[in-house]
Amino acid sequence: MMFLTRPCAVPPGASLARYVVFGAYVDCYTTHLPHTVSQCEFVEAFYTTPVFKIERWLLSRFLARPSTDAQAGQLARGESDAFSAWTVEAREDRQLLMGDFSGRTKSWLMVEPAGDGGTGGTRLYFGSAVVPVVRRKTGKPALGMMFRALLGFHKLYSRVLLGAARARLARQVPHRTTDAARQEQKGDA
Repeated sequence: MMFLTRPCAVPPGASLARYVVFGAYVDCYTTHLPHTVSQCEFVEAFYTTPVFKIERWLLSRFLARPSTDAQAGQLARGESDAFSAWTVEAREDRQLLMGDFSGRTKSWLMVEPAGDGGTGGTRLYFGSAVVPVVRRKTGKPALGMMFRALLGFHKLYSRVLLGAARARLARQVPHRTTDAARQEQKGDA
């Protein structure tokens, strides 16, 4: 699943791009699905995968920031601007940018039609930004030793998270196709 994701440049117009200007660490990963996926479906799938549920459990246990699948659905549908440790910084039809409670870590999700008019499926994006803090001694921005120590894990984890969301969305296709077929049969009857 991880190998179906790859690093890429932050796309033009991405709300995550504002952090490149601030000198933050910014990364972006992408994957492709051969069918249409809405932003709502992507956000809900991303935050409800078994992999992300481990992170949710850790945030609940150690930072008292619990969350549920129902709350992930509310976030995805635009009914809530908060989820566990994050709040929405920017929301558009095809992208969502969230910041954590410390203000230093950002998470971004975006869908984009692939091919001509979306006939080539959907490109999914996941990116992060880590905003540097200004060191008192030097007055210069720095990300810190802990960030540098965890960077390799962060890159791997980002790809695993996006891959897990992709896998969940790929499994949902037969159900959507079957539901659409049932609707057509009802219309023909």
